[in-house]
Order: sequence, then structure tokens, then C-alpha cells
Amino acid sequence: MQYVENILGTIGNTPLIKLNAIAEDIPALVLAKVEYFNPGHSIKDRMALKMVEVAEANGDLKPGGTIIECTSGNTGMGLALAACVKGYKCIFTTSDKQSKEKMDVLRAVGAEVIVCPTNVEATDPRSYYSVAEKLSKEIDNSCWLNQYDNLANTLGHYESTGPEIWKQTDGKVTHLVVGVGTGGTISGTGKYLKEQNPDIKIWGIDTYGSALKKYHETGEIVESEIYSYITEGIGEDIIPKNINFDIIDHMEKVTDKDGAVVTRELAIKEGLLLGYSCGSAMAGLRQLKSQLTKDDVVVIIFHDHGSRYVGKVFNDEWMKENNFI
Repeated sequence: MQYVENILGTIGNTPLIKLNAIAEDIPALVLAKVEYFNPGHSIKDRMALKMVEVAEANGDLKPGGTIIECTSGNTGMGLALAACVKGYKCIFTTSDKQSKEKMDVLRAVGAEVIVCPTNVEATDPRSYYSVAEKLSKEIDNSCWLNQYDNLANTLGHYESTGPEIWKQTDGKVTHLVVGVGTGGTISGTGKYLKEQNPDIKIWGIDTYGSALKKYHETGEIVESEIYSYITEGIGEDIIPKNINFDIIDHMEKVTDKDGAVVTRELAIKEGLLLGYSCGSAMAGLRQLKSQLTKDDVVVIIFHDHGSRYVGKVFNDEWMKENNFI
């Protein structure tokens, strides 16, 4: 008989899918690492489980405890699945720009969700970072995992995502394209791949309104670069400890509109119903296509599933309200 012990045993080993119509003007072979095949429908299942396992090993997370996390939704889902299996409670803080579907799904798997304002500084006591930290100090037997600065995030991708891509491409990958938020995916995966072949190019995709691209270039947070944006899942107004900027060869910014429009294009042309940041990653790759040749093998990571964006990117009225169509 073939079976896994619980849902956590199905995390990882996601497929590489060749992109065809949407990549016809890109000279390279473009392969999508489609992470919605994870049980929580996103790449965040990988690092969520690793953060829980490391916290347990360190004694930070004890039996019957409460997991606290600030999340845009996907990390919360991964943590909630681990909590269901392992017997923990979950309290998640999120920002009010996240889709209703994400919040509803988190509640469906037993989590408490606290919605915080988006348009405040990270240090503001109302921000979803600050509220999570405050709750962790007030609630007994609780653990704030803090995916931004918890290096188990990067470790999870170093141990799983990187080796999978290397094996699936038979070591022929030349470029990795990743949307950057907490930085764990690009740092862990990129570190592993560069250890196998230092010539592999690591391209990070950022969004306008985020501090990351400018910080990569200058080593400084430029306040004029930071403003409110619509894109979910990538970009930051802080610099997470998980981002290893030395691993990243180039960062490319993509507009809110381009990310949304290309997300819909991926569904129509490739049958891939994906999340907002996936469209951003694809749009960023298009912007960089002149740097590619027919001999290149590009792996682009598609983080999550489009079911969490049916009220936004896949809703015509929402798209019209934002002047995207």
C-alpha cells in the first residue's frame, strides 16, 4: 500500500511545467515550478513546516502551544496544516489588503485571524508585525515564528526547493526567477543552486512601492521608494533577515497592473490558475528576456493558486476599479 502518514507528507516534489504560448517570444526554455501542488496550495507549506520543526527542536514551541504569525495568507495556511496535525492553536495577523478568500480559508482550518491596517509603518503598533509580536508576549505558551527573520524559512528551501529544481533540470538550469517577499525562497533555493553551479543567475522580482530593489542596489532603505501597492505576496517596506542579497544577481520591478494582467494571461494561455505574484514573476521575466539565449534554461517559481484571488485578479469589476482592464 502506498500512503503518507498525514497531510504534511505531501509537501514538496512539485512538478516543472514547460510554458508555451505565454513564453513564445522568450528565446530560452522556460519551466514553471508550480507550487500550488502543495497541500496548502502554495510554496509556503515548505518553510512553514520547517519553522515549526525547528521551533519544536529548540523548545520554543511546546505541546498544546499557540502558533502566532503575521502572514499575507499562504504561510498561515501552511502553519495551520501543521497545527492541525500536531495539535497546536493558531493566531494569525494579516493586512486588510489581502483577499477575503485567504482569510476565510485560514478560518476554515481553525485559525483565528486578526486583520490589521496595511497603510501604516511596520513599527506602528497597529501593523500586523507589531500586533503579532505583542500577542506573543501576552499569550502563555505561544511562539511567534516571524517568517521574515526566522532563518528556518531559508533553510526549508535550501533543503527542498533547490535540490528538486537541480534534479528536475538534470543540472541544466541557468536562471532562477523568483518573486521576493520574506526572501526565504530566493535565498534558500538560490544558495543551493549556486553551490552546484556558481554561474546560475538568480533574478528577484519586486513591485513598485517596495524597498527591496533599491536596497539591493544601494544597501540603503530609500523612503521615497516606499508607498502603498496592490500586489500581494511580494515586496516589503522592511528588510527581512531572510533575504541574502549576495545571492541575488538582479532585481526587477513590476507594476501592479502588469502583474494582474499577466496572471490572467497565464490562466487563459497555459491553463495555470495562479496567484497575483506569479503574474508579476512572469511579467518580470518578460522584461528581462533580451538577456536570454536559446541555450538557457529558466526556472520560474509560481508560488500559489488563483483560488485565493477570485474576488480580485479574476474578478472583472475589481480589475476595472483599479484601471487594470
